[in-house]
Amino acid sequence: MTPWQVVVWLGIIEGITEFLPISSTGHMLIAEQWFPYRYSDAFLVIIQSGAAAAVLLVFKDRLKELLREWRTPAARDYLLKLAAAFGITAVGGLALKALDFALPETATPVGVALLVGGVLFILVERWLRGRPAGGTVTWAMAVAIGLAQLVAAVFPGTSRSGATILIALVMGLSRPVAVEFTFLLGVPTLFAAGALKVVSHLRHPNAELLPGRMLVLGIVVSAVTAFVAVRWLLRYVRSHTFEGFGWYRIAAGTAVLVVGLLAR
Repeated sequence: MTPWQVVVWLGIIEGITEFLPISSTGHMLIAEQWFPYRYSDAFLVIIQSGAAAAVLLVFKDRLKELLREWRTPAARDYLLKLAAAFGITAVGGLALKALDFALPETATPVGVALLVGGVLFILVERWLRGRPAGGTVTWAMAVAIGLAQLVAAVFPGTSRSGATILIALVMGLSRPVAVEFTFLLGVPTLFAAGALKVVSHLRHPNAELLPGRMLVLGIVVSAVTAFVAVRWLLRYVRSHTFEGFGWYRIAAGTAVLVVGLLAR
């Protein structure tokens, strides 16, 4: 397998797993066991911007509506809640970075996070059966979703989208609205993470150089794949629950733990 082929596969995995609640970190850990080439964490973070760009395309009409009508109470309230959730994540993330507080992205913590998240999705979806779901994001929900992103940052394998969707469901938000809010929140979050990695790279010229053309390829493949994955999920949640993702996470978590044991 050539370096270019590895980049294409990384872009596909990133595009599929970034917004589906199944953990991109966990799937990257599994994939790396079969790839003969390994790229830096900065490379993997930066290609996430392709997935973020895909969300902008999928939700372009919704974003145009919000920006066009930003003076109306409803649009302004929604945008402020997105900004607040992102602010909580950004400030908290910088504080955690300053404290150098994060679990390693190794098989055991990632596998456990996948398993725990899978069990929670199953339990929450069964608890929600027959309960009414709301269509309005409250301030409490926005704050909780912002904090959920921090939890995902601290515990690799949790899945940013998984944590945010799960807390939104627990707090009574309908699945389509929960997905929309968490996906839109992911856009500035992923762009900011990518920008920080670029700045960090520029400030440390001795750091591993990013292969420019391969980086562009990874971003493009990630964008195309994420576009398809996000559109599919939006249709899926109109008539399905997230319980299937819970079972998938349990299987993926088990696979990550097994890979970790075999790699020792």
